[in-house]
Amino acid sequence: MMTSIKSMLLSATIVAGLGTAASAATYMRGNDGNPETLDQHKTSTVAEANILRDLYEGLVVYTPAAEVTPGVAEEWEVTDDGLVYTFKLRADANWSNGDPVTAQDFVYSLQRIMKPETGAKYANILYPIQNAEAVNKGEADAAEMGVKAIDDKTLEITLAQATPFFIELLTHQTGLPVHPASVEAHGADFVQPGNMVSNGAFTLKSNILNDKIVLEKNPNFHGADNVALDEVNYLPFEDRATCVRAWEAGEVHSCSDLPAEDIARLKDEHGDAVRVAPYLGTYYYALNHKDEVLADPEVRQALSMAIDREFLAEEIFQSTMVPAQSFVPPGIGNYSGGSPDTEYFGMSMLDREDKAAEILAAKGISPDSPVTIELMYNTSENHKNAATAIADMWANLGVNVEFNVRDASAHYAHLRDKGDFDVARAGWIGDYSDPQNFLFMVESDNDGFNYANYDNAEYDKLMDDAAAETDLEARAGILQQAEGLFMRDLPFIPLLYYSSRSLVSPKLQGWEDNIQNVHASRYLSISE
Repeated sequence: MMTSIKSMLLSATIVAGLGTAASAATYMRGNDGNPETLDQHKTSTVAEANILRDLYEGLVVYTPAAEVTPGVAEEWEVTDDGLVYTFKLRADANWSNGDPVTAQDFVYSLQRIMKPETGAKYANILYPIQNAEAVNKGEADAAEMGVKAIDDKTLEITLAQATPFFIELLTHQTGLPVHPASVEAHGADFVQPGNMVSNGAFTLKSNILNDKIVLEKNPNFHGADNVALDEVNYLPFEDRATCVRAWEAGEVHSCSDLPAEDIARLKDEHGDAVRVAPYLGTYYYALNHKDEVLADPEVRQALSMAIDREFLAEEIFQSTMVPAQSFVPPGIGNYSGGSPDTEYFGMSMLDREDKAAEILAAKGISPDSPVTIELMYNTSENHKNAATAIADMWANLGVNVEFNVRDASAHYAHLRDKGDFDVARAGWIGDYSDPQNFLFMVESDNDGFNYANYDNAEYDKLMDDAAAETDLEARAGILQQAEGLFMRDLPFIPLLYYSSRSLVSPKLQGWEDNIQNVHASRYLSISE
């Protein structure tokens, strides 16, 4: 009831807004939901990354094909040992208020995200920087980090150890700079319209919860002459079907996700406007290892065995996703040989169900002696349909499911802040093409993303060993051992590998499908 009311209100708002919006240079952009924050050092969701990618520019950026290309840094050099990166910043890089973007701004920003008081849940993505981890854990002063301004336009970053994916890592929002003077003047309110000073192709004009976030072209952006759009309106759609209706009514130019049950119809009626492409991500359920029932690893294995992933992929997601047999998705870089095999995926579905029932019966769990667990998911018809199907599969084993549904921002805030739960839906999209970006999530000290409260010293050591190994073949072998432990202990149950599913108007030019599903508005235009 509440979802449909909210959806109707949102649709009415969009329709009302179209009367005044829009010129041909206004992009009405459907987004996955409301951002929890626009502080790049506190974000973690794709919905937030989409907006921040338009507001700010890092040292490097993605092209429309998701290839790394110079951003604020026009060039860089790396020492032979892979430890020291020297970035030359472009002379014409400016903030939206006209201030030059300097190397000191990046030093300030990289130090800020690591300071414990910032509370950055994603700080550990930058742990390769020398002393970054120690600073983040309160064991060193921020001035001891391996970041230094050689002069206004030369930035030097020193790593603790060679990191082959470091440049691509800098495409992530954690590497985006903040404007130091604005942060110092406004504190947490630097993200508000009127206070925010950004250095990307767009600036923040307004931010109205459950309505829209409006960005306008930044005339001080170094590439402004090549930015075709005057304005970008980000519209939150947690109900994917509402975005589809708005798109079909001509009220939005793109939808960032689609209801699976509508894919076939949309393809029949709109053809190439439906974009389904491989996506570097995994759809999974987190299992709370502190829960009385789920603390037993054999129970976790039984729950995983009993899930018919082929049914989920084909019937729930209409073949727009792929059944997952590992947490790290196939095709990822720096992973020679790929993920290790898990034995029960070689069994038939019927045999897996029988084995799962046998395991749980030995624990005293059966349809005659059931247990109840809570399954938490964020609002979406796709998530609802998947959760309902999995609940039916588990009911056959004597595991009854109660649902707890929240909007996306509240759902992920609850998980990141260590709120209580039994089983929770989540998804992870690779920030860079390396297995470490998936496996690091359940290191015991990863407070931001180790939703399962997984604590395994052997796993942590393997991840540390992999981080210290510079030979990519040897490193891949260590990471495979770690993923083997992951699949044995199941902090997360991998369910499906993602495909991106977008609806793109023929009027929206410049959109390129890519494995990262990144589509910066600076590269797009609207034609009539």
